[in-house]
Amino acid sequence: MPRLGVNIDHVATLRQARGGREPDPLGAAMLVELAGADGVVVHLREDRRHIQDRDLILLKETVQTKLNLEMAAEESVAKIALNVRPDLVTLVPERRQELTTEGGLAVAEHPERLQVIITLFHDSGIPFSLFIDPDVNQVQAAHSIHADSIELHTGPYANSSRLKEEQAEFENLLQAATLASKLGLGIHAGHGLNYQNVKRLTQIPEITELNIGHSIIARSVFVGLDRAVREMKALISTPFQSQG
Repeated sequence: MPRLGVNIDHVATLRQARGGREPDPLGAAMLVELAGADGVVVHLREDRRHIQDRDLILLKETVQTKLNLEMAAEESVAKIALNVRPDLVTLVPERRQELTTEGGLAVAEHPERLQVIITLFHDSGIPFSLFIDPDVNQVQAAHSIHADSIELHTGPYANSSRLKEEQAEFENLLQAATLASKLGLGIHAGHGLNYQNVKRLTQIPEITELNIGHSIIARSVFVGLDRAVREMKALISTPFQSQG
């Protein structure tokens, strides 16, 4: 069954809304680990809209499982990552106007630009992943520039409103994961996953990690962070039962 990485960006978003100290992402990280999460995920954006540099430094010192740092393929942020040395760096596309990440990296279209950043991490011994759409061309491109792993963008699957559409997106994820496995890439997945749509992805054994944030933090408002994480962990840890 896949590991669970919990993205705590939205805890920092709530803190930044008032510009104070509460709620503290560090406390959230401790709680999600105690509840059974296999890792903590944060995105250090260029505009610092939620997670701050200090958060990242403190999280590196305290996270006991795995700290996954999402970041744009920009040298200024890469320098911070090289100094902090998270357990994994995940390169993601980033636009300042977006509310959340809107798609995967165009690895096949811009391999040279990504290679510059990737080389920095390779030389420093920091594992890295590429957040990509579930497209075989992007998977092959990720392999060609020596990615350690990929994270498949599950947004189109998660946002499907019709069964036929969901099935098509699921097939895309399955095909991409199968190819990535043959190429020797580590395979993660995430974006838009919630308590209703996540279960089916456990049918794809090649996916070894699911990274989920908004849905867990949203549920924690009503049931608490501990229970929200435990419920998600239980969902992805039990075999999928087909409705058909």
